[in-house]
Amino acid sequence: MASRIGINPATGEKISEYNRITSREALDKIAASKKEYHHWKQKTFEERATLMYALADVFDKNKEEYAQLATREMGKVIGQSRKEIEKCALVCRYYAEHASTLLADETVKTEATKSYVTFQPVGVILAVMPWNFPFYQVIRFAIPALMGGNTGVLKHASNVQGCAFAIEDAFLKAGFPKGVFMNLNVEAKDVKILIENKNIVAITLTGSDATGRSVASIAGQNLKKTVMELGGSDAYIILDDVDLEEATDLATFGRLQNNGQTCIAAKRFIVHDAIYDAFLALFTKKMKAAKMGDPTNEDVYYGPMARHDLRDELHGQVLKTIEQGGRLVLGGVIPEGKGAYYPATILVDLEPGMEAFDNELFGPAASVMRAKDDVHAVELANNSQFGLGSGVFTGNRERGEKLALQLEAGSSFVNKLVVSDPRLPFGGIKNSGYGRELAAYGIREFVNTKTIWIA
Repeated sequence: MASRIGINPATGEKISEYNRITSREALDKIAASKKEYHHWKQKTFEERATLMYALADVFDKNKEEYAQLATREMGKVIGQSRKEIEKCALVCRYYAEHASTLLADETVKTEATKSYVTFQPVGVILAVMPWNFPFYQVIRFAIPALMGGNTGVLKHASNVQGCAFAIEDAFLKAGFPKGVFMNLNVEAKDVKILIENKNIVAITLTGSDATGRSVASIAGQNLKKTVMELGGSDAYIILDDVDLEEATDLATFGRLQNNGQTCIAAKRFIVHDAIYDAFLALFTKKMKAAKMGDPTNEDVYYGPMARHDLRDELHGQVLKTIEQGGRLVLGGVIPEGKGAYYPATILVDLEPGMEAFDNELFGPAASVMRAKDDVHAVELANNSQFGLGSGVFTGNRERGEKLALQLEAGSSFVNKLVVSDPRLPFGGIKNSGYGRELAAYGIREFVNTKTIWIA
């Protein structure tokens, strides 16, 4: 039987080994989930909510254990791991409180005696999830799907299988029936078989656009709905009326949070010409001062990347950008020693066609560009294959809102870094995917929006 060895990205040491299950075993689990679905969908919102509140309590009670596990498996600094677990509990409580309202029947006046729209569950949802938020990404899909009456099965990233099993165990500790949420520790090559299985009705994926294309293609051939939350190369416009200290603080955290490995992280900084030099100087100073090191240390600003191959891929992108004419201002050198570390890096003098302009840099590397004016800034921001998050930093909210409305992205924040919030829809356009998670829009992705007409 194949196994997966877990490696601590901060030390390069083996930390775990998990036996893979076969595709046949995975299909048996999916069948069990389908069987449980017939019982779960009959539960009332109140019954499901009681379990959701219990799950939130499990996350609260085990926060430190779960946070340490996430940090150990993918290198997230420990303070951010704790916040991730807290956010999981927040999502559980939000949907426990609001799901019955979000999915309430909607009366529509027609010539019928009675006509309305009702929202019903559809079955077993397959989630293919990434490693960068190993708990929250899963919870973000699972809680609205389950509160809607569906059941869920998870194909998690190979390097965070400890987190995957911990999530499955958390559901059981909270009292959920066994088949409501299940982890499928299969190899990536088996995902096609899972999608094609008759008991899977829909698929949600968070990952790269390449993986999204592959999964969506298989799902499409089998007429199964998908929600795709894919890559992003989020642009942040820095206007000439900002407080530079505040703007560079936000820019530094935005680029280095989660060790630079966030789909909605600030990646491209488009700076008004009048303050470009001052912004770049201060941003460079703060990026250089940010402490890189052991993610279990409380005073570390950012830790290693999740895997050595990902670190090497990012470094290749940086080198390619330089070869294409981009200029390296900071970083760009792989440090000696153990671990998948990569230093805070800044690239400038970028043009369309360059690697750092066209593609996502998934790690602690920032792209800084000069804009002549507001119009040029929007043009640069929208000149991207991606459209997940975006932002504007400005001293004038009306000016910021005007530009935010012109940015081609699923979210545009003014004077704040983009975050996912259970009260608001989350997702992208262009190569960043389609469909929405969270809020009313997310919980309605995987239900049957059904018309009832009574003459």
